[in-house]
Amino acid sequence: MARSVIPRSGRLLERSDQLAALREHLDFVVGSAHGRLVLVAGEAGVGKTSLVNRFAADQDVARVLLGACDPLFTPRPLGAILDIAETAGGELEAAVQLGRMPHEAAAALVEELKSRRPSIVVLEDVHWADEATLDVMRLLGRRIESIPALIIATYRDDELDRTHPLRVVLGGLLGGEAIHRLKLAPLSAISTATLAQPYRVDAEQLYHRTGGNPFFIGEVLAAGDEEIPSTVRDAVLARTARLSDKARTLAEAVAAVPSQAELWLLQALAPDTIDRLEECLAVGILTSSQAAVGFRHELARLAVAESTSPDRKAGLHRAALAALSNPPSGSPDLARLAHHAEEAGDVEAVLRLAPAAAERASLFGSYREAAAQYARALRFSQSLSRERPAEFYDRRAYACYLSGQFDLALDSQQEALECYRGLKQRTREGDCLRSLSRLLRYLGRTREANQAAREAVELLESQPAGRELALAYCNLSHQLLNAEDLEEATVWGRRALELAQQVHDQESIVYALTNLDVIDLLGYKPDAYEKLEEHLRLAQGTAGLDEHAGRIYVALIWWAPRSKSYAIADRYLEPGLEYCSERGLDIWRHYLLGYKARRDMDLGRWDDAIRAAESVIQDPRTSPVARIVSLSILGLIRARRGDPAYREPIEEAWALAKTTGELQRLEPAAMARAEAAWLDGRTEDIPEAVAVPLEIALRRRSLWAAGELACWRARAGGERVVPDGAPELWAAQIGGDWQAASRIWTELGCSYEAAMALADADDEEALGLALREFQRLEARPAAAIVARRLRERGARGVPRGPRPSTRQNIAQLTDREVEVLKLVADGLSNAEIARRLFLSTKTVDHHVSAILQKLGVSTRGQAAAQIR
Repeated sequence: MARSVIPRSGRLLERSDQLAALREHLDFVVGSAHGRLVLVAGEAGVGKTSLVNRFAADQDVARVLLGACDPLFTPRPLGAILDIAETAGGELEAAVQLGRMPHEAAAALVEELKSRRPSIVVLEDVHWADEATLDVMRLLGRRIESIPALIIATYRDDELDRTHPLRVVLGGLLGGEAIHRLKLAPLSAISTATLAQPYRVDAEQLYHRTGGNPFFIGEVLAAGDEEIPSTVRDAVLARTARLSDKARTLAEAVAAVPSQAELWLLQALAPDTIDRLEECLAVGILTSSQAAVGFRHELARLAVAESTSPDRKAGLHRAALAALSNPPSGSPDLARLAHHAEEAGDVEAVLRLAPAAAERASLFGSYREAAAQYARALRFSQSLSRERPAEFYDRRAYACYLSGQFDLALDSQQEALECYRGLKQRTREGDCLRSLSRLLRYLGRTREANQAAREAVELLESQPAGRELALAYCNLSHQLLNAEDLEEATVWGRRALELAQQVHDQESIVYALTNLDVIDLLGYKPDAYEKLEEHLRLAQGTAGLDEHAGRIYVALIWWAPRSKSYAIADRYLEPGLEYCSERGLDIWRHYLLGYKARRDMDLGRWDDAIRAAESVIQDPRTSPVARIVSLSILGLIRARRGDPAYREPIEEAWALAKTTGELQRLEPAAMARAEAAWLDGRTEDIPEAVAVPLEIALRRRSLWAAGELACWRARAGGERVVPDGAPELWAAQIGGDWQAASRIWTELGCSYEAAMALADADDEEALGLALREFQRLEARPAAAIVARRLRERGARGVPRGPRPSTRQNIAQLTDREVEVLKLVADGLSNAEIARRLFLSTKTVDHHVSAILQKLGVSTRGQAAAQIR
């Protein structure tokens, strides 16, 4: 549904600074051909749309492309991009209408914007955006500097809870000169009085009741009643009460259609009252844009919709369902149809339309919306036999899995399993057990996962051999691979490949080959990377195997931190991130970011490591494995810097890992616990911290992990036993050859670890080198330990290193204080900063107080002005 910018009208008070900022950004785009992305935030009714419309109406140098996200319970995939494509036409419209993936839609949009410049692209109400639209927005944000356009995204910041998908996207867009924020505040009491003056209402009471919300104020004044309503709903209904009966009936018809109603649709919904449209427009209840009409604000539409009688509302939705099933042009919009079918209570239509809408959403990579459509179908499936609900539960589980909703995925998969058991459909039951096993393993319930995997194999082996059994073999091999039982994983992997080739199933062939490749990788076979690359190309060239391609990208980099083989793994990081980001495969993107955090920490890029780790931690869709790694890294860097807030992330990581029995979860958390204990002087805690993962590493012959864990045991005063077959690095470090260990660490680019090797020396010169390196890295606890050892040896003139108060910034802020100040300048509250930085709100309060004192200012606004 295309929308156009409304003409210049009305008064915009207290928005001159924001208008000037938007004009400045547009001038930059026009003058440089480089893009800008502006995020306009504010509460509902604060005037975000009015601001953007006025700005667009006041300029004549750029075309305007407007796309709006719909307030549907389950939004249509790429809804806002469809609006833009309808206006732009050409290849962009063709690409979007054909149901392309977000990265293809984003590429087509970029080409359109480059072909006709400059442009203003407005994405309205992105808090309602579907997953595919958010993916496009994220991709545009990454490429914004090369796009000759000003992109403006509006959203309600008061509706973004911790789990909201938009919050994750916004977190990834922070930083960079091309991305900016505008925060709209309610009007002041003075401006409220200015608006109230012609209407002879009590300005003080108006401000008190409305809180300065411009939309609320406008509705109160337009209603013209002496009594000022207490809520927006009351104000809207007071205004509509002034309409004629037929005009009110028409308004109710428009209210039944989220966002806007096309004129042809309105003719079908209210043929007897369409002649009252001019009355509704004249009094400002409705506004028009091209061939559609709608309410001035979603709050007004909701107020009218909620006041409509249930029977009248159901009738309107039935009429909308019938009309939208046969639109005058284009194909029916399945998401809109499913919405009206549910509101009309049409069971047959919901069961037909919702699964179809879910399949279409999956084609766009909108897995969260697909899951919601299957949930919609399930709400109406009580009258069906168990087979259809079982299918809905099964598909919903997979969509939830891909969108990172693991608990919902597990619940849905268990429901599907029970349905198929009741139906005695053994093959489907076995396939559900296989899927259930995968989900249990992701959640860290590894014993239950292994049991379900073996039950699936046993059950499916009693049925005719087919694709399901091949996948079950693959899954069991995968489970054993993650447990690093490489011998048994190989047995099941080969069995899986043999059956997959017999039944000619491409998915299980790729799955089995990937498992066998990773086994070779962990066994340090020289051709492992080459084979993984070959099978990556196979997965990418086969329809429907995007998830497997994403997993191969993870396999190519995930195990590199153990042997510090970053030079090889780094070749695949950026292509993997791009591939997974473009296809909405956040489940694998988080693993890649977790690897990046570990690499950056090892190579001394601690600030970069923290940013990568925090982007994983702050995303509620993150799987536990990537979360454990990222928490461990965040906590460990804090511990190395002497930040007392290190305990929370490290202890959370250990709590997630300790019962899993998987070394890839236990190892990073245990290492972090051990090093933090050493830095704290709690060496007696180190043996307990490394005991369990060391035993597993030795049993599984994971020699790099075993060497590092054994080194920590030795550093704590335990026995200096070099694991049989341990790499040269660990043999040297545990054996006391600190010179060789430091040299190898330096060659690997790991300067902190090289200093740690020197710190183990009983040599004044080596300790002095270690001290200087720790001071350079601002690793204060380690520096203090080495300095103390030097003094104990009688060394004189031990350098103290730079104090925190002499950091290189004008106000002498610490790194953490600079980080907090930047977020203050971005308009975040202390609670939001605490969530972003994984701190307690009390700790952030202390940081903000210290910042104000050092800057010599009294307010957050003054502090933000200084950093700008």
